[in-house]
Amino acid sequence: MDHHPSTYDWRRRRAGVLLHPTSLPGPHGIGDLGDVVDDWIAFLDAAGARLWQILPLGPVGYGNSPYAALSAFAGNPLLISLDRLAEAGLLTARELADVPGSREGPVDFQAVQEAKSAALALAHVRFAAGGGDHDAFGDFVRQQQGWLEDWALYAALREHFDHRPWTEWEPALRRREPETLATWRDRLARRIEYHRFVQWVFFEQWNRVRRLAHARGIQILGDVPIFVAHDSADVWARPEIFSLDEDGKALVVAGVPPDYFSATGQRWGNPLYRWDVLAERSYDWWIERLRATLALVDLVRLDHFRGFESYWEIPADEPTAINGRWRPGPGRAFFRAMEQALGTLPIVVEDLGLITPEVSALRDELGYPGMKVLQFAFTNDPANPYLPFHYERNTVVYTGTHDNDTTAGWYASADEAERDLVRRYLGVAGTDIAWDFIRLALSSVAELAIAPLQDLLSLGSEARMNLPGKPEGNWSWRVAPSALRPEIAARFRELCRLYGRLGEDGG
Repeated sequence: MDHHPSTYDWRRRRAGVLLHPTSLPGPHGIGDLGDVVDDWIAFLDAAGARLWQILPLGPVGYGNSPYAALSAFAGNPLLISLDRLAEAGLLTARELADVPGSREGPVDFQAVQEAKSAALALAHVRFAAGGGDHDAFGDFVRQQQGWLEDWALYAALREHFDHRPWTEWEPALRRREPETLATWRDRLARRIEYHRFVQWVFFEQWNRVRRLAHARGIQILGDVPIFVAHDSADVWARPEIFSLDEDGKALVVAGVPPDYFSATGQRWGNPLYRWDVLAERSYDWWIERLRATLALVDLVRLDHFRGFESYWEIPADEPTAINGRWRPGPGRAFFRAMEQALGTLPIVVEDLGLITPEVSALRDELGYPGMKVLQFAFTNDPANPYLPFHYERNTVVYTGTHDNDTTAGWYASADEAERDLVRRYLGVAGTDIAWDFIRLALSSVAELAIAPLQDLLSLGSEARMNLPGKPEGNWSWRVAPSALRPEIAARFRELCRLYGRLGEDGG
């Protein structure tokens, strides 16, 4: 899992598709890292897509959001393929058959959590009895101990305390007093070893998927949220780098002021960093975080880039994001520290929302490509920066993102003036709007053009992945098993060929 400096060539025009693995039609109620990913990568290859964009891979916490993970380093156990464990001899066919779930329909996260945890526990019993590759497991534990030990203990404690947040644990545990930690490590030794095992399985399976993608010439664009969840192994293990009081409660929290998505802004609730402390430590935790991410993916979308220039600070007792204030972020010093430690960073910056000249200047100074979203373009303002005639090559254009409605859903709910502008700008009737937007993105000068799979399938609002500001009911969409048809891939590939996005060989 060593990170190597990026060799990604931004000068090659390419196209990609956005789809989180949970949205695949896995056999046990959720997309997983088994055969369904193999089929998905074959579809991407047939479609001429050279990039697969995913959301964060961590274990989901509040609201089942990958952006509120319980760890910035650990992998999501729900993505583990039980079929692959059976192939390794760690589960039996009978045990697999007893795992409920379906390839169809939205993810029921609670049901999947219960079913997969039970199956993984059986697999661990068999592993502990001598099955599996113990040498590889031992190597993994030694190599990843910098984060793995904190995660395994946190996860075991969280189970023991009925999944209550760490701020509700006993005071000595909240404060991580060494004698208390040692006592609980002994007491929960078996569950700690289980969580080490689960992580090893996840990383083994993910690395297989990544090798398969690379064999087909497909690179993976991952995602790093700027903030982490308060109830996470990271904040519990490193409280000194976050703005917390003596009881571990947040003093101030993250969010954004009122914007396109919400009239009251977004109060995310993540604790804010103590950037002064991180600077004194040469941003060590962030370096390790990016190093770990770049061991799993080829490029990184850095979420909420503007927060590195300045961020919205909300008092923790405020119910909305309205009464916050802007505070200076770490700026260029942060990125110079990252590059000094890790080499050239293959970063796409999420520079959406309220972007000031200072944010744009930082992005341009660093040379990172920003994002353009076509759904934001049609405001009857020729100066709108999301209109394609304003793009620079060093840009990633999207039809929409995981936070947007699908293009078909967006168009259906737009007012007639906006729809009329879309039709006149594109010279179309609007009867095939998702593919009209895909063509517009692929034909643009932007070096990368990405569309969510929902747009390739011309799906409506029922297939939306996330509605910002809505605390529950997100992230559960899954593609129907029969949807990934050869003619869809062929149509996308033809547009990639037409607009020079198939790569150097042109094929």
